[in-house]
Amino acid sequence: MPQPSRSTLTIAALLLAGTSLAEVPAPPLQPPPVTLERAFRLEVQIGAPLELGTVDGVRKRVIPITGGTLQGARIRGTIVPGGADWQGIREQGSTAVWARYTLRTDDGTYITITNPGVRRGPPEVIQRLLKGERVDPASYYFRSSPVFEVADGPYEWLRESVFVCAGAREPERVILECYAVL
Repeated sequence: MPQPSRSTLTIAALLLAGTSLAEVPAPPLQPPPVTLERAFRLEVQIGAPLELGTVDGVRKRVIPITGGTLQGARIRGTIVPGGADWQGIREQGSTAVWARYTLRTDDGTYITITNPGVRRGPPEVIQRLLKGERVDPASYYFRSSPVFEVADGPYEWLRESVFVCAGAREPERVILECYAVL
């Protein structure tokens, strides 16, 4: 015979104690589980870093964004030159990134992306990345959570969903595999 659930036992105890069924508290709601669906891949071409120096113990850099591509099942296009990635590199090596740039879809729609994130790893790996070397992305953590500004139309789904990206840094580009959180 199956065992009664804890909530069934609680309700039974309250009823035996003289509580009416209308006074029995409802069980807490359970949010749905989170799943990810691949949305698109960004290949962001970058220029040489501009070193700004150390501010309040954090090394500041600006990485120019010079172009790139966007490819997914529901969206394709290019990255418009002119954006940048502002970085704050802490002494222990973790990097706060904040990129802002513009996408142009194949049908001519312009979309702004703001993409904050974090990159961290062992000090020797981070030093190699900062020197512009090619490093296995499995040896460091690089994640971001982009937000999109887009006019009403076929791409409004970008502003109506939450996205997360896993990143890889190459000497002249950043690769981001982006997923919609369902």
